[in-house]
Amino acid sequence: MPSRPRAKHTRLQRLLVDPATSMRMGNIRQQGTRIELVVRQLLRELGVAYRVSNRDLPGSPDVANRSRRWAVLAHGCFWHGHAGCARATVPKRNRDFWLEKFTANRRRDRRAVSALRRNGYLVLVVWECDLENPTSLRNKLAVLNRR
Repeated sequence: MPSRPRAKHTRLQRLLVDPATSMRMGNIRQQGTRIELVVRQLLRELGVAYRVSNRDLPGSPDVANRSRRWAVLAHGCFWHGHAGCARATVPKRNRDFWLEKFTANRRRDRRAVSALRRNGYLVLVVWECDLENPTSLRNKLAVLNRR
C-alpha cells in the first residue's frame, strides 16, 4: 500500500511555542539595542550628524544622514545570520523554522542595501561582533565624517 504524503505544516503551526519561550522572545528589543546605542555614541564622538527615525528609507536604517547620503545598518549576529560568526547559532528546537527565518532576513537585508545604494547612499553594515574591537569600529564609522 503506498504511503500517504505527509501533510505540510502551516506557518502558524510552526510558530506555536511554549509560554516561556514566547515570553523570552517578546522581551528582545527591536530598537535601542546595544549595537545601535554604541554606533550612535561613536558617531556623536566623531561629530557626525544623523537621524534615527528612517522608516521611509529602504530597510529602515538604524542611523542615516539624508543630505550626505549615508546609512548605517546595525545588525545582531544571531538575528541576521552573520556568516562565519560564533554568535550566529541556529537553535536546535524548530530548526527548519529558524533556518527559513534567517535566510529570509539575509535576503531582506540584501534587498535593502541594494535599494539604498541604487538611491545613491553609502551603506555601512555594522555587526554586533564589531563591538569587540571599538577602535576598528570607530575607524569604520569615521568614513562617514568625510562624506
